[in-house]
Amino acid sequence: VQLQASGGGLVQAGASLRVSCTASGSTFSEYKMGWFRQAPGKEREFVAAIIWSSGSTYYADSVKGRFTISRDNAKNTMYLQMNSLKPEDTAVYYCAAGLGYVRPPRSSNYNYWGQGTLVTVSS
Repeated sequence: VQLQASGGGLVQAGASLRVSCTASGSTFSEYKMGWFRQAPGKEREFVAAIIWSSGSTYYADSVKGRFTISRDNAKNTMYLQMNSLKPEDTAVYYCAAGLGYVRPPRSSNYNYWGQGTLVTVSS
């Protein structure tokens, strides 16, 4: 399985940005897909996850109501739409894929990781 994240960039606070993750190498009907982020000097944290087959979604409290995770089955691509961005959202955003549906927020439940895309939000 290969994951390719893209779409990061520099935006001002309050702006919107969409990052994408294109997956290949498998069918993903039995996977969960997630976004994690890591800010400088901080540990990696869960952002959002989606169950590929059902579309069920999970969000960290810090992004709930501002971020939306989605997927396009035909393109094998997952998206993270980020609205009302804040400087504290600045981080490298990683996409991940994991077999099964157990505990989507836990990073140890993911088997494959993309290379990350940098999102910088200026104040």
